[in-house]
Amino acid sequence: MTGPGLALRYTLFAVIATLANLGTQRLVLTAGDSGAVFTAAIGAGTLVGLVVKYVLDKRWIFYDSSTGLRAHGRKFALYTAMGIVTTCIFWGSETAFWLIWGTDTMRELGAILGLMVGYVTKYILDRRFVFTDARLQAEGA
Repeated sequence: MTGPGLALRYTLFAVIATLANLGTQRLVLTAGDSGAVFTAAIGAGTLVGLVVKYVLDKRWIFYDSSTGLRAHGRKFALYTAMGIVTTCIFWGSETAFWLIWGTDTMRELGAILGLMVGYVTKYILDRRFVFTDARLQAEGA
């Protein structure tokens, strides 16, 4: 697959995962508006979005054909860890823009820039540390 095609597919999967996350949050939030429900909504949304993105990336970005609980468990744990790293990039950028300029517009610009850098970084980290078997197969090793 070409670079632009891969980038488009990766972006589409990010959008799908985000919609799954937000849809799950809205569903959970129908249970009420307490702090506990809000926390549950964020947690459930994050988990659903993470699983959706993992499944799509594994199959359609990295062409990883490994199977079994052990392989999936290891890869999903690494995939999640890489997501924590890149979430810090996103949150850091959003927070920095908010602290510097103090407006919602600049905060959201910081969030968008942080997400862009975060997703590029996540792809690189996932290729390097998570989906190593698929990369080696693609390179003919």
